[in-house]
Amino acid sequence: MGNGRNADREIGVPKGLGGNVEVPIGVAGSGASDVGRGMDAGDSKQTISECFCERRGSESDGEFPYAAAAGIEANIFMPKDVPFANYVEAKMYGANVTLVDGLISDCGRMVAERKEQEGWFDISTLKEPFRIEGKKTMGYELVEQLGWEYPEAVFYPTGGGVGLIGMWKAFGELEELGWVNPGKRPKMIAVQSAGCAPMVRAFEQHEKASKMWENAATFASGLRVPKPYGDYIMLEILKESGGVALALSDEVILESLKDWARNEGIFLSPEGAAATGAYDHLLKTGYLKQTDRVVFFNTGAGLKYTDVTAEAVGIARVG
Repeated sequence: MGNGRNADREIGVPKGLGGNVEVPIGVAGSGASDVGRGMDAGDSKQTISECFCERRGSESDGEFPYAAAAGIEANIFMPKDVPFANYVEAKMYGANVTLVDGLISDCGRMVAERKEQEGWFDISTLKEPFRIEGKKTMGYELVEQLGWEYPEAVFYPTGGGVGLIGMWKAFGELEELGWVNPGKRPKMIAVQSAGCAPMVRAFEQHEKASKMWENAATFASGLRVPKPYGDYIMLEILKESGGVALALSDEVILESLKDWARNEGIFLSPEGAAATGAYDHLLKTGYLKQTDRVVFFNTGAGLKYTDVTAEAVGIARVG
């Protein structure tokens, strides 16, 4: 993890906050996203010849390089407007890619109609047991790097939410092993875009599960999941941790992305910028104190979103 050393410049935070703000910028795993952790673990357990993955973009990043190395045929279904780097990577690694005119939910529906006939093994979100085991390593590393203590809060950009669920599982295991110092677990903060916020709506309405978000739209493609499969698990975690779910507009997310690039030297993914923007918001509302130690998760490399980020800020190729 890296410190946000200059995070005090605009939000009224005293000097020295950098020691309390941690940003995991090394998203270990294949594909330059945190999703690679889960996909690597999932693929490592397979002895099959074909698999499929219905993805909004970043989650397939961990699937196709690993499948290529393992000699597994990968069949990827992704919305046609995913960041272009995701599509290019899939093609370069030899995956069979189907671009879908719709959202991840449409990809999932198409796959469900074909998987039995095709003989595919489903490694999409929470459809097999191993990806959680990969994602939970974020929880182990978080606590280890903080001296075996919990932070006050963990900000996690939430689309499918496997990382949030995996970390909560890790915390329970760490406590059972006696590897973490006694204390209250961190507040888990689920961050979404206002253009696709089924978890936020369910949390605010005290529902046990989310409802399909109609007409989902956000430039943070990893957050464009209209009905997370593990929604009920995440809602239980938010309640148990004393956390919260909140949504930010794409405009606020973009401003946070630009702010951290120019002042911290960190090119966040749009999803990661949602987490940093959420932190600013929760400081202003008093939900968190300036002295609280917090961790943001930047769930992908900003360079994998150059096309959507360029469009959002109005940058065009010259000539």
